[in-house]
Amino acid sequence: MISLKQIHYALAVEKFLHFKNAAEYCAVSQSALSTAINELEKQLGVTIFERDNKKVLVTPLGKDILQQARKIKLDVDELYLLSQMHKQPLSMPMSIGVIPTIAPYLLPKVLPGVRRLYPQSQLKIVEEKSSVLVDMVRQGDLDTAILALPFPHEGLIAFEFWQEDFYWVTHKDDKLADREEIRSDEMALSHLLLLKDGHCLKEHALAACHLPGNQNDTGLSGTSLTTLVQMVAGQLGTTVVPEMALDSLLANSNELRAVHLNEPGPHRTLAFLIRPNYVGTANIESLIACFREQLSN
Repeated sequence: MISLKQIHYALAVEKFLHFKNAAEYCAVSQSALSTAINELEKQLGVTIFERDNKKVLVTPLGKDILQQARKIKLDVDELYLLSQMHKQPLSMPMSIGVIPTIAPYLLPKVLPGVRRLYPQSQLKIVEEKSSVLVDMVRQGDLDTAILALPFPHEGLIAFEFWQEDFYWVTHKDDKLADREEIRSDEMALSHLLLLKDGHCLKEHALAACHLPGNQNDTGLSGTSLTTLVQMVAGQLGTTVVPEMALDSLLANSNELRAVHLNEPGPHRTLAFLIRPNYVGTANIESLIACFREQLSN
């Protein structure tokens, strides 16, 4: 009979396409994992993985089998979680994905409150880009993910919990640095520094400033807001950052000024994404209540 252990091992091999790495991920020996995979293929009478000394490939039929195996694993995970619903909220381990333009600014504000209200909580945080996190939630590798909307998330349910505007960050010597508000048509858009492609904050900033998606005339970009702000401090241009990040990014700099972007908002919405059949909705609601309380203080 096919076991859940075999399914778990097979999905790990699919994820890493490497038996040794899959074995380390599953905390078993490579020989034990290989034996379980071989037995699974023997029971099914099909080859799921083609392997040699250099690579591992998933066969066409193997892809269909693993897709069904993933559904089985999700159903079992949901069944186990359902059995724990009578316990206190957040008393079971929970995996949460967070995008890089939210994680370093949101988590320090909210996690102390979570620990205080739910000392038994066991949160595993995974930081990745939005597209990766959406796939991980869909596949069951994460319980939920915190993203900034709008962002495509077909097939998932969004629980919005916070909205915020953007601020234009410039050097103190800029002639507009002392303004309290600024419209996008007043900014020197040719000097606007943006994140690299693949970061949803770039798209949100462009949308808030009413700019096309190919706007990046400076030829300069960064992989993090911290990098962009450092470039602004070096007078290489200006940038746009979310309100939540201002304290962290500008706290130790006397060279920078932040001016509210006076364009229709909110400029982005933060939300938890879950699968439609996820049974831990009560945990999400508990986190939302806690997050809102901490962010409002």
